[in-house]
Amino acid sequence: MLDHGQAPPVSTEPRRAAHPLLRRKPVEQLVAEGGQGEGGSLRRSLTMWQLTMISIGATLGTGIFVVLGTAAPKAGPAVTISFIIAGLTALFSALSYAELAGSVPVSGSSYSYSYATMGEFIAWICGWCLVLEYAVSVAAVAVGWGQYLNELLDGTIGYTLPETLSNPLGDGGWINLPALVVVLLAMVFLMRGAKESARINSIMVAVKIVTLLLFIGIGFMGIKAGNYAPLAPLGITGISAGAATLFFSYIGFDAASTAGEEAKNPKRDLPRAIMLSLGIVTVLYVLVAFVAVGAMPWKDFEGTEAALAQIMTDVSGHSFWGVVLAAGAVVAIASVVFAVLYGQTRILFAMSRDGLVPKVFAKVDEKTGAPRANVVIVSLFCGVLASFIPLGKLADATSIGTLFAFGLVNVAVVILRRTRPEMPRTFKVALFPVTPILGVVACGYMMSTLDTATWFVFGGWMAAGLVFYFLYGMRRSTLATAEK
Repeated sequence: MLDHGQAPPVSTEPRRAAHPLLRRKPVEQLVAEGGQGEGGSLRRSLTMWQLTMISIGATLGTGIFVVLGTAAPKAGPAVTISFIIAGLTALFSALSYAELAGSVPVSGSSYSYSYATMGEFIAWICGWCLVLEYAVSVAAVAVGWGQYLNELLDGTIGYTLPETLSNPLGDGGWINLPALVVVLLAMVFLMRGAKESARINSIMVAVKIVTLLLFIGIGFMGIKAGNYAPLAPLGITGISAGAATLFFSYIGFDAASTAGEEAKNPKRDLPRAIMLSLGIVTVLYVLVAFVAVGAMPWKDFEGTEAALAQIMTDVSGHSFWGVVLAAGAVVAIASVVFAVLYGQTRILFAMSRDGLVPKVFAKVDEKTGAPRANVVIVSLFCGVLASFIPLGKLADATSIGTLFAFGLVNVAVVILRRTRPEMPRTFKVALFPVTPILGVVACGYMMSTLDTATWFVFGGWMAAGLVFYFLYGMRRSTLATAEK
């Protein structure tokens, strides 16, 4: 829904709160600071199409190529329904993201939205969750990349990397070397700047969409009606567990919002890119899942992280198509690493500019317009994480951090509608306030389905974040220094 009303001028002075934890940063100040870094500025060069490709690039990949093998044994043939439920959960939050991205077009995404509506402490918690979401997501995706790389190597030259070099600790190996390599490759491309990076990303996204359409066409010929019965062998519990795991597959549609300071026309293009990317991804996920469980018994997905390549080979009777699928998956998953790593660096860029994390993350290279030091630090961290931590644990940890951040975005929409009704909005959430409330409820429910170990990891991560905030961020934030 479009709304082009104009608002009267509003002061950009920070709102002085009764308590430092509640101090808020005005929307106008957030927007005015857009693109400004240490020693340089980000460049506005991204079109609506490129923003959409960033979101698709960050979303479409591991969820369907790898995590399907984890979710199908939980939900059975009803894994298609799990994808729909996870997609609807993402939709509620996507609508809220679209409204806020059009109103507050900055790199901080939900972190910045929280800063403007709920105060610095909640913003820090949200930002810390985003670090978990993006950084761990990069690592989790990179882990799955190695599985398809082995499929590709086996089908082309008859060689696969030994388990000691292709699996992390706890999964029968010493180090996942391919995971480290793909993160470092993404790092090299991102250091060239947003415009050049977006071009590379668009090419990779096109390749993976074509690959999935090819799978749907070939896999459809292998569907057996008996594979859909019973539809939900583990009942609603299995469907819900599958949906919670598959929510990881939708992480990334918000990546366009992290490009708010590098978009040519962010108020118009960001909402469109977010909604368009989610729609394209959901349709592809549901179609691929339907064909996959129809072509291969759901129990056979257990322990398989390259299921689609196996299905292509089995249905066609020729290893060639499995190799083609594996090649497409290698490109697809690499593009997820690339796009999500981009989002992580921009989140930290915004937090650094606000003084909540060290200034090195906001330092911009004048020649490329990229935060190069930020890219290197984040890439090395994610690369080490991907090298030694198993995929399943990473995926669940990513989901819980994302769900928490998405819940805050829905709350932020409600607060900003109440406190700043006059503010121009190029997109408005339909059925307000029902939709954002449903978004909060859905995120809470999905979080409740995650296992105890994931909650312990989340609790430990949040405890570490609180220690960092009280010892560093609270005293060094730009709002805190402005009050002195």
